[in-house]
Amino acid sequence: MSNAPDELETLDGLVAAIGEGNRRALARAISHVEDNTPLASPLMAALYPRAGNAHVIGITGAPGTGKSTLVNGLAAAYRRREHRVGIVAVDPTSPFSGGALLGDRVRMRDLAGDPGIFIRSMATRGSLGGLAQATADVVMLLDAAGFDRILIETVGVGQSEVEIASTAHTTVVVEAPGLGDEVQAIKAGILEIADVFAVNKADREGAERTAMALKMMLTLGGSDAHHVMHHGRMLPVEFPTPATTNEAWTPPIIKTIAIHNEGIDTLLEAIEQHRQYLDGTGLRLLRDRQRAAAELRMILRDHLLEQVLARVDKKRLGEFVDAVAARTTDPYTAARQLAATILPQTEVEEETRV
Repeated sequence: MSNAPDELETLDGLVAAIGEGNRRALARAISHVEDNTPLASPLMAALYPRAGNAHVIGITGAPGTGKSTLVNGLAAAYRRREHRVGIVAVDPTSPFSGGALLGDRVRMRDLAGDPGIFIRSMATRGSLGGLAQATADVVMLLDAAGFDRILIETVGVGQSEVEIASTAHTTVVVEAPGLGDEVQAIKAGILEIADVFAVNKADREGAERTAMALKMMLTLGGSDAHHVMHHGRMLPVEFPTPATTNEAWTPPIIKTIAIHNEGIDTLLEAIEQHRQYLDGTGLRLLRDRQRAAAELRMILRDHLLEQVLARVDKKRLGEFVDAVAARTTDPYTAARQLAATILPQTEVEEETRV
């Protein structure tokens, strides 16, 4: 807008342009973060204080459940309520070429042109949980840019979809009849991470059975088990106990036919009710702290790995790989030895050195 193109190449220029609503500046900032350029970290530091206002909604579920169509409908419904909507659509990366189709952006083309919607497709880039490592950073940038509802659509590749729970405030698990497995939701903690269930394609035969199966599993699993997130993959810090409430949250089961825009407003209301529940019980602050711990752990892990790789040349690293492959040493010992290049106090038995 008011910024000349060359100003978007500087930190101050990008930060100022994003504050003015410059979409090109936001897109460029996201590219810096995805590509981990030298400008990425200063950008995050400058914009981080502006974030923290958006409600982050994760949309997850098996392939074929219609997640993209649901996201499309939810975004349009939020726009009718004058919310600004950011969409992060995560697509799987080829393990061979490293490329990704980024097809969600094609499916959401009818949202294009709306200045209150910003869509960013991302590749997983090998992340096992279906979320690119930069996803949390992109969400933060959208938050800092003033988008107050941010939808994250995951790739829907199976068990590791539970990773979405450490990024979103509200997790919507999408089920659909006719997928050959009415208990899909019980796998790998999917039941526990759901704050809202959407039974999409509810006009198909078996939709009622799918909804009943979910209801039965919720009854068996306990109404509020999903609120306590597992901390094993976070930092070993204590998390405060949220305020007690007389009414524990039970995930509602909403039937939708997204392709015909049926049930979308009801689903949106369920999401907004969960947002109010989080605010009223203190669980919002707890989840923000859990997100911060998970994010800090991930960044610390990546930073330490970069430090190790910067200090160990390729030849020496190859020797470690060869030793592990030949089973003359184990990967745990090799990892400790590599860590000792930046953490000299790491103790490794002399006879186990490569």
